[in-house]
Amino acid sequence: MKQKSLSRWLRVITIGMALIGVVLYFVVFPVLGNDKTQQYPEYAHCFYPWLIFLWLTAVPCYIVLILVWKIAGNIGRDNSFCKENAVMMKNISLLAAIDSAFFFVGNIVYWLIGFNHPSILLASFVVFLGVSFSVAAAAISHLIYKAADMKEENDLTI
Repeated sequence: MKQKSLSRWLRVITIGMALIGVVLYFVVFPVLGNDKTQQYPEYAHCFYPWLIFLWLTAVPCYIVLILVWKIAGNIGRDNSFCKENAVMMKNISLLAAIDSAFFFVGNIVYWLIGFNHPSILLASFVVFLGVSFSVAAAAISHLIYKAADMKEENDLTI
């Protein structure tokens, strides 16, 4: 696959993920929340705090999508292995770790103040997928950085 084609595919996927996120955060979550408040009126006071909490977890996700868009641009310019991409992947790793920690701690806090059902707290252990993503992004960042160093050394040799 050529660099331009790969870059286009990455950008199409990024747009798709952004659209899926908009549907999830602004359609699916509010509808599910309304359904749950109708089924369990005793949790109706938790609807907006949870919705705002979920919207806050979306912020790092969209920052990651912006960084992926920039990385795709570098790939399209045949500059895949550059230190800029390594730094952006490191930032993606940090954002994934921060978002995972924020989601986990937020779930515990909501459980402690009575805004969370224990089953939702148990389901929040899915957060370790975010941690796995963070570790993978950190490893890729390291590899890109090493490749950028090798590329610099090769560019300096005659």
